[in-house]
Amino acid sequence: MKFNKNNVFLLICLAGVTTLQSCAVQDASRPAEDTLNAESNHFSNNKELAVNILNNPDLTLVLEKARSILKKGLNAGSGYGEVWIRDLNTFIELALEVQDKAELRRSLLVFFHFQGKDGNIIDGYIPAEKANVSYKYIRSNTMPNLLGHKNTVETDQESSLVQAVHKYVRKTGDYSILSEEINGLSVRQRLSMALRYLLEHRYDAGYGLIWGATTSDWGDVQPEHSWGVELDSSSHRSIDIYDNAMFIVAIKNYISLIASETSDQKVWQSVADKIKANTRKHLWDRELHKFRPHIYLEGSPFPEDFDEHRIYYHGGTAIAIEAGILSKEEVLQVFNDMVNNKMFAGAGSIGLTVYPPYPAGFFKNKSMGPFSYQNGGDWTWFGGRMIQQLIAYGYIEQAYQECLPMLERVRVNNGFFEWYTIDNQPSGSGTFRGSAGVLGKAVQMLLKWAKEQ
Repeated sequence: MKFNKNNVFLLICLAGVTTLQSCAVQDASRPAEDTLNAESNHFSNNKELAVNILNNPDLTLVLEKARSILKKGLNAGSGYGEVWIRDLNTFIELALEVQDKAELRRSLLVFFHFQGKDGNIIDGYIPAEKANVSYKYIRSNTMPNLLGHKNTVETDQESSLVQAVHKYVRKTGDYSILSEEINGLSVRQRLSMALRYLLEHRYDAGYGLIWGATTSDWGDVQPEHSWGVELDSSSHRSIDIYDNAMFIVAIKNYISLIASETSDQKVWQSVADKIKANTRKHLWDRELHKFRPHIYLEGSPFPEDFDEHRIYYHGGTAIAIEAGILSKEEVLQVFNDMVNNKMFAGAGSIGLTVYPPYPAGFFKNKSMGPFSYQNGGDWTWFGGRMIQQLIAYGYIEQAYQECLPMLERVRVNNGFFEWYTIDNQPSGSGTFRGSAGVLGKAVQMLLKWAKEQ
């Protein structure tokens, strides 16, 4: 290795991040009582907490703003022209309250028109005249005015579509969508094809888990390429918590949609049980109560002396909770870890993607520097989902306390930004529907709980 100025700078960055990593792991291993936990309440009882929630004007303000944003349009946000399934999946419930149900139904069906013969689902679609990004666009004979595209680095499009259809049916009661025929196959059949695609094309038999390209947590950018959205000869296949947790949730949703079909239920329940067991076996670190970032199938894209296991993945952990992979006690442990990470990083919320971030230069995409974008950026899009899970598991006060900075950002910045910098400054798309959807739902859950007390 030649020691020029750039190499010296990289070594300094590595040394600094290694120090941060040691702090992060040490902090994450601290007893739960060192941070906010279920036993150290700020409120004397549930009634007092409920009154505080109901009297907080930020909750109704944020919910109204979220509904306003979701009244029109299904594209991801003001900075994007595409309708992406991973985004639509996170705001479809709230959108169904303020948009025409038929439009949401039509949007979901578009994805099946572009479904591959092997069952794969595209990332998103856009009107042909607006397609100006360097994607390898996909055409559909039955949707000639639209172009689709697939980020092959991801392994969540199929799971996201199954989840979105489930949310649509649960919200509307419109089971007829499952019988809708598209190019000779029903939506019910196509949902099964989407799940089977993951088992047939993204499944590693050695670990009994599904794989994708190496990314930062739930991200869609691999480190080996300046853009990083397509699997190629430079990619490093790996297994992570986000993809597998999303798959488990999708299977659970699919089973609930086919409740009358006992044999199919048993097959898919067996798959979900095995994925869950193998996730616990291979990805969960019980001692540090965290998930391993990656299991590499053909080597890592990062330097041999880089200890990636020091990095804590916030987003994938939140989805793992939704998938039922962690116990209630473990949910509290990882929540305390996220609070600790937020404090160490000086971040605004537990939506912090990862902590510590990957060092400078580890991703060729320049947007992926430390504490930027998907490498330590602070995303309400996933932080809001963690709030939802805290509420679902009964940790109401913790959810409320950690939701407050997210609510305040919406009020101060008059909207839902895509992500926030480490010093809490808005960045990315100025209107991001995913953030509005997940935070709006979290607010609804808090208000519902408070009204029931």
